[in-house]
Parts: sequence; structure tokens; C-alpha cells
Amino acid sequence: MVAISSENSENKASFRWTYIVLPAALLILSVILTAFFYHLLPDEVAYRFSGGEPSHLYGRGGVIAWVLVLQLVFTLLSLAIACIATNASRRLQIGEPDLNRSLFTIMGNLTALPQIIVLFAMLDIFLYNAYQIKLIPLWAFAIIILVLGGVVLGVYFIRSIRLVRRQQGKSLRE
Repeated sequence: MVAISSENSENKASFRWTYIVLPAALLILSVILTAFFYHLLPDEVAYRFSGGEPSHLYGRGGVIAWVLVLQLVFTLLSLAIACIATNASRRLQIGEPDLNRSLFTIMGNLTALPQIIVLFAMLDIFLYNAYQIKLIPLWAFAIIILVLGGVVLGVYFIRSIRLVRRQQGKSLRE
């Protein structure tokens, strides 16, 4: 059973902006890129491609709204995850403070993976419509990002397991 204690200030978790720094930075970068490309885009923007050629067109405002709304939703989701995790940790006094901070950082910034993919899609759409430059296929970029995210998570979990084992070893020696 988990002990709930408000007196233990050493173990209290509090929200830190590092828990959502990547999603917030990607949202800001999306807004900056949108502001830069807005005047370069035609009224009808090609957003879907088949064989390297545009197959679907949509209004400039609609494409921009979809991309920015997605980025905002992912950032707010990241904020919610970080707040819920820190509040739960604070109330339940779960885990070690250092391990919790690194876990909350990973949890909050994890939404950056799909945000990076959306940002790439946005940049691909903007570059094609402004300069007729096509980047690598979105599916290839998504696989690269997801594999890199898996590697980061794998490294984190290995470090966490080693930290827990070291702490268990110390407690057994005492």
C-alpha cells in the first residue's frame, strides 16, 4: 500500500517547464514557420500528393489552421500529462525524486514525436507550394522519428533499471 504523507517535502514533485520544453518549442517553431511562409502560399494549397504530384488542394487558411491546431493540441496534451503525473506523485509520494523528474521529463516531452512528424508535413507542404521543393516521403521520415524515439526510450529505461538496482543494492548493504 502507498503511504500518503504531506510532511515529506523532499519527495514532493512540482511542475517544471523542462517537462514540456520540446512540445512548446515545436509549437513556437510552427507558428514562426507559418508566419514566414504565409505570404508565399497560394490561395489553394496542395496538401496531399500521389506519385510526387499534388492530388488534393485545400484553402490556405484551412491547412494552416489544421497544422497549428494539431501542434497546440499536442502541446496541451503534454502539459496535461506533466501536471497529472506531478500531482499524482505529490499526493501519493511515489518513487525517488530524481527518477520521477526524469520520468516526468520523458512523459511530458513524448508528445514531441508526433509533433515533429506534423511539423515535417507542414514544412513539406509549405516548401512544395512556395518553391516546388519536395522533401523525403512522410512515411520514411515518420519511421526515422519513431525509431529514434524508441532508442531514446530504450536508453531511458535501461538507465532507470540500473538506477533502481543500484538503490536496491545500497539498501541491502545497509
